[in-house]
Amino acid sequence: MSAWLRERDQRTDTDIAALLRGEGPGQAASVTPPGAGWLASAETFPRSTLAHWETRPAAPVVLPCGTVFDVVNVPSTFGRRMLDRLWGEGPGTGPVAVHRGRMMLFATPGTAQRLPSLLHWEEWGDAVPPLICHGAGDAVTVPPLTPAESAAAPRWLVAPDTRHPWLPGPEVLLWACVRAARTHERPVVRVSIFPPADQGANVYDVSRRR
Repeated sequence: MSAWLRERDQRTDTDIAALLRGEGPGQAASVTPPGAGWLASAETFPRSTLAHWETRPAAPVVLPCGTVFDVVNVPSTFGRRMLDRLWGEGPGTGPVAVHRGRMMLFATPGTAQRLPSLLHWEEWGDAVPPLICHGAGDAVTVPPLTPAESAAAPRWLVAPDTRHPWLPGPEVLLWACVRAARTHERPVVRVSIFPPADQGANVYDVSRRR
């Protein structure tokens, strides 16, 4: 039996927050056995996928979208801003992976078709970087169950850990896209009648207090 099958995921909200800040060992998470079962259920023959993972848990696989999950693929920097909003002010996320400088957010089936329409309807399409939405008829490369040694390999930022993980829908991701876009807007230039502050003084951002 593979080592990953003998381990129990001990991830907490604190661990996830550390990963989003770029902290934590390897900035990668491991898939639990129930999470692997959920991923494999996207295939027509899930037992074959699980058997493959039994012998090669460190190998990525290609899984179809549209039935168990859709995937919204965004630039990494914008994706981190989305995750900051989702975990800081929203309901959190489902599984999230990183691959080739982009972030893959796993979402409810149908999101790939609905999200671009919502962005266009809300007139936020120009403020959001190009999204690659994978839905029915598409497939994505899924990171290994265990973190790979190569930094260039796909990896989980938030790994599947249950047989039925919660997934955000198009409305939730629309909200996150809009919030992330707003944080990137050009700041308003304000004219002050007061002299500039002492550059050597300590400045504290009290706006982040809760």
